[in-house]
Amino acid sequence: MGKKETIAIDMDNVLADVSSQFLRYYGEATGIYLRKDELIGKGESEAFPDAKLAGRFVFQPGFFRSVPIMEGSRDVVRQLNERYEVFIVSAAMEFPNSFVEKYDWLAEHFPFISWQQIVFCGSKRIIKADYLIDDYPKNLDFFEGEKLLFTAPHNQLLTGYKRLNNWQEVSDLLLG
Repeated sequence: MGKKETIAIDMDNVLADVSSQFLRYYGEATGIYLRKDELIGKGESEAFPDAKLAGRFVFQPGFFRSVPIMEGSRDVVRQLNERYEVFIVSAAMEFPNSFVEKYDWLAEHFPFISWQQIVFCGSKRIIKADYLIDDYPKNLDFFEGEKLLFTAPHNQLLTGYKRLNNWQEVSDLLLG
């Protein structure tokens, strides 16, 4: 049997619904409950009326640990893990407090992913794989394999990328 192809999968806004988490935290802190469609085309720094407040959420204990899981991701990643060599890749260095929370979150939601399949890094430029599923074009632009943009509110207006809107589309493309 030949070598399995490799897939690198981002966490935030791909496996973990960070946009919903920001909306929840912002609403609880301010009483202003924005809708996800109000985030379209905007990063967190421009999507919220009080951007400084929203920016502090990622430094709060529990923020990353309690993020909702993306619908359908667990089953599809389990199937991908059987067919491909899967790595979960997160640029976590910016928020060092997120390491343990992200690790524990993965252990809870994706117990079939071993610690050897988790890569916390600063820049994803080092990542070499056959496929990269990510919500940020800056991570895809330098990637040498197949670039797959996972739809998130901040990237919905972007064009020029092979787009996956949900985990069913990931399954259709990579598990066919």
